[in-house]
Amino acid sequence: MIIDIVKSNFKIIIFGFVFTFFSCIGQSFFIGLFNSNIREELNITHGEFGAIYGIATLCSSIAIIWVGKKIDDLKLVTYSIFVTFFLFIAALFFSFISGILFLALGIFFLRMSGQGLMAHTASTAVSRFFDKTRGKALSYIWFGMSLGEFLLPILIVYLLSFIYWRDLWFQISIVVLLFLPLFSYFTVKDIKISSREKTYNNKKIFKSIRSWSRKEILKDLKFYTMLPTLLAPAFIITGIVINQSFIIESKGWEKFTIAKAFMFYSVFTVLTLFLSGLLVDKFTSRKMLPILNLPLLFSLIILIFLNHPYSAFIFMGLLGATNGLSNVLLSSLWAEIYGVKYLGSIKALTGSLMVFSTALATVVFGSLIDFGFSIENIAFFCLLYTAISTIIVLIFQRSYKPILQNRA
Repeated sequence: MIIDIVKSNFKIIIFGFVFTFFSCIGQSFFIGLFNSNIREELNITHGEFGAIYGIATLCSSIAIIWVGKKIDDLKLVTYSIFVTFFLFIAALFFSFISGILFLALGIFFLRMSGQGLMAHTASTAVSRFFDKTRGKALSYIWFGMSLGEFLLPILIVYLLSFIYWRDLWFQISIVVLLFLPLFSYFTVKDIKISSREKTYNNKKIFKSIRSWSRKEILKDLKFYTMLPTLLAPAFIITGIVINQSFIIESKGWEKFTIAKAFMFYSVFTVLTLFLSGLLVDKFTSRKMLPILNLPLLFSLIILIFLNHPYSAFIFMGLLGATNGLSNVLLSSLWAEIYGVKYLGSIKALTGSLMVFSTALATVVFGSLIDFGFSIENIAFFCLLYTAISTIIVLIFQRSYKPILQNRA
């Protein structure tokens, strides 16, 4: 049955897969691989880089609220091609950064186009298109990002050994320009906002869940009770990967220990993606929400108490498990609770908040590092926040049931 579902909806699934893979270009783990090169060439500290990164990311999170909403108004292929050209310009611009101002602009463009709009386009399109098999469909497309997290750290580290980092960014921009616009056209040119999935027997299915506007959810208490838990993975994982060089220095590990450990991160993300897709379709996202950050809690405990280089593989693997859960749950939860009619608008808002949390992470982590806090101290604060946010979800879990409406 699963194979039949994939075949009947193959184009939009492969579209989402490729878009989440290329969203890696704007993800913190990818930009973090160039951290040392950028800081050395521009002569800036960890804290200064974190502040610049945070401010640029914050600005991109604000812009996404408006730009991301347009996916509700434009045909998917038109919106997708616009996003891919934006990513091309961002990667090209980043190859020419020559000062703090240009660094801030380059990060702004990359975060907005890559982490923001590429992932937003993929997850919104698939969440809207699928209903009964939404969890499995989302797990399929997020394999794209997992593949990027698995391959790109080792690949980029290898390429940086003989390619100047600016030249590498230029080559990335060319790949984006030559491949993504045409790919978008041939995969989703026939997909409309009203298009819905087909099952293995070609019957269209959808639930009649009341659709909430963005203004309505901003007045809904349960929305705010979920946010701390939903934002925790993005905040903490970003803080860790963008400052991976500091963690390596603090623990006395080899230079590329965490880059190598990203393979475990990716493997656990993939395993959890597959499992969470099945569980979401069976139990719903809202019922799984309390377990979202359990692997993250264990990861932070390991980071606090263990110093052996092998512990990097364990704590990164557990981060990957939460990442896999987060990718599926966050993409399906809003459609499940608030409907799909205004899904682009809602996900633009929540995506903006997610990007804001990553911006805040770079500022907070960078500042704490400059103030002399150890990675163990920082991990303890993160542990406390994660535990409290999980308790809040458990208290309010019964209120997350969606409101159904009668079909005309």
